Amino acid sequence: MHRGLIHPRSRAVGGDAMTPILMVLIYVGLSLGPRSHVQAGTVPKPTLWAEPGSVITQGSPVTLRCQGSLEAQEYRLYPEKKAASWISQISQEFVKKGHFPIQSIAEEHAGRYRCQYRRLTRWSKPSDPLELVMTGAYIKPTLSALPSPVVTPGGNVTLQCGSQVAPDGFTLCKEEDEHPQRLNSQPCTRGSSRAVFSAGPLSPSRRWTYRCYGYYSHSPYVWSSPSDVLELRVPGEKFTTLPGDP
Repeated sequence: MHRGLIHPRSRAVGGDAMTPILMVLIYVGLSLGPRSHVQAGTVPKPTLWAEPGSVITQGSPVTLRCQGSLEAQEYRLYPEKKAASWISQISQEFVKKGHFPIQSIAEEHAGRYRCQYRRLTRWSKPSDPLELVMTGAYIKPTLSALPSPVVTPGGNVTLQCGSQVAPDGFTLCKEEDEHPQRLNSQPCTRGSSRAVFSAGPLSPSRRWTYRCYGYYSHSPYVWSSPSDVLELRVPGEKFTTLPGDP
């Protein structure tokens, strides 16, 4: 006489005649449903960064760190477009935490990296790329402002970076700016080269401090030593003095 899992008396409004089987099914669905949805969904991509930074002087230490979810069980770091045997030599004690230390950065470490992590049987999407740069491979270039490092408020200025070793390109870095400018070099006399950048408009409320580097196209993440610092002056500027500044 019974068809299905529901007892006939359970159809009465306010009745409490649900069978034990139906109650168990409802409990299981409520308790496992959300968790199953999380497990079946995509694994969020991790975050990859470098400490103390991604532009490191030759011979200095740096650590690449990959951070996924709390359930991460395994991490892996890989370079783009080239091999990196140094990664396989890192202790698993560090790798399990997503730490990839470099005791003394060299040309072989410089490059573009991504990382992933595993949760249960699923690997995450790759992280956003990290560009690890080694500086100090070549002599420093010179950086100058044309026509002058003194600029009127709201004006623009031309910055020229040049070198006697004729690199293929130059990078201009502004203090506290994570997005440097890159330009191909222009041949000059006697085997030297240069690149011309534009900066501005300049406001009197900010500090405008620059350095530049040279590099070769076959190793775009291996840079020269930095140029001397060039600070642009805006008449009437009023910026907050940093600790340690004169």
